[in-house]
Amino acid sequence: MEKDNDIEINLAEIITVLFRKAWLIILVGLIFAMFAVFGTQLFFTPKFQSTTKIYVLSKQSQESLTSNDLQVSTLLTQDYIQVIRSRTVMEAVISRLDLDMKYEELLSKIDVSSTYETRIIEISVIDDDPYRARDIADAVSEISAEHIKKVMNSEAVNVVDKANVPDTEFASPVKKYAVIAGLMGCLLVILIIVIRCLLDDTIKTSEDVEKYLGLSTLTTIPVSKQENETNKKFTGPGGR
Repeated sequence: MEKDNDIEINLAEIITVLFRKAWLIILVGLIFAMFAVFGTQLFFTPKFQSTTKIYVLSKQSQESLTSNDLQVSTLLTQDYIQVIRSRTVMEAVISRLDLDMKYEELLSKIDVSSTYETRIIEISVIDDDPYRARDIADAVSEISAEHIKKVMNSEAVNVVDKANVPDTEFASPVKKYAVIAGLMGCLLVILIIVIRCLLDDTIKTSEDVEKYLGLSTLTTIPVSKQENETNKKFTGPGGR
């Protein structure tokens, strides 16, 4: 039972010290977060996303359009996506915009998707230059439209939305890294404080005398602040 009481007292002391040092924990967390923000902005290149949409039908004439045409166009959407991502389209985009990159590099910047049960295909481009992202998206939609007509024998591939010039970063990692760094800084300070508390065996109170030395105290003599400072001058910072 005595051992359990000691553990409870130690935990209470540690929690008390942590509350007393809360300002230090928060301060170090903020410093770590600030360094993470500066480091991210210094070493990470911002990315921008531009998006365009195209609409694909198997026939251009709305008068002769049937439900079968709509169904076929929907089923062929995945085929259209593969045509858009083809080497022919990518290399044509590289040639038109005079891009200094290979087919695989350009393809890694492009995401092509479609909403379920629609014939609208969304083409998104992520690049570190917002204007180049816009130009690539537009070029992909225009060149792929002609390629789809030629390869898939489709008569209608229309641009629904032209690509935009993004003015904000896409999935910026600054906030994420700042939060992670801040939490790491707080945990580091907490760990140091806990270790110091566990290793601290100095006697501070009469209860500590009875606890560690097994001796009972008859009385205690209060020390004034001035005397305490004088003792520190003669004994040094460690009080020895």
